[in-house]
Amino acid sequence: MGIGDLLLTLLTLYSFVLFGRAIMSWFDPTFSSQIGRVVYDITEPLISPIRQVVPPIAGLDLSIMVAIFLVYILRMLIASALAG
Repeated sequence: MGIGDLLLTLLTLYSFVLFGRAIMSWFDPTFSSQIGRVVYDITEPLISPIRQVVPPIAGLDLSIMVAIFLVYILRMLIASALAG
């Protein structure tokens, strides 16, 4: 397993954590549980700058969707670089 494969695996795991954060925000919006705090601490460094650029639309925070999309694009770029 090379560095590229490791990056792809880490990005895949990170996208699952981002998706988990989206789901958890429905049940624990303050992330007060222990697992909620861990997920928040892992994902907030990416979500916060996106939230500053992408404002909520009709009260809906789209920053998590943008983050998932950006991670997906990064995965595709790395995968295509490894394939080429």
